[in-house]
Amino acid sequence: MTRAVSYLRCSGDGQITGDTWSRQQESIQKYATTHFVVVAAEFRDEGVTGKMELENRSGLSACIEYVQANGIKLVLVESSDRLARDMIVAEVIVREFQKIGVRVVTASGGVDLTEGDDTNPTAKLIRQILAAVSEFDRCVIVLKLRGARERAKARD
Repeated sequence: MTRAVSYLRCSGDGQITGDTWSRQQESIQKYATTHFVVVAAEFRDEGVTGKMELENRSGLSACIEYVQANGIKLVLVESSDRLARDMIVAEVIVREFQKIGVRVVTASGGVDLTEGDDTNPTAKLIRQILAAVSEFDRCVIVLKLRGARERAKARD
């Protein structure tokens, strides 16, 4: 059995009381069970936007410290957007995990986000495309919310 930790994140304060935690935990546990992984600890960042840098994420920072102190080489996230929703932030976080020899894998698709460097440019490209799509999704959501607020304000 492989030992791992899980990392969960939600950006909005309103999401903290919703189903985000159970949804992320369920996805990670399903992956863990299927792949003979034991989740030794869980780390969270509550109300932290996906474009927030590593140094401003206490949960992710604690996760990195824990895996280093306990020799764990695998971190599970529900999907790439739980790690970050900004391409540059995602790349910095991924490179930090690469530097310490820890894999970050998405439970939803089994994608190793830490795979790929200059010796494996295809994997690196896929990782960066996933990060770009997450950033795009965040921008679309922001635009939709802004439009909804403007329409509501116009009705008042």
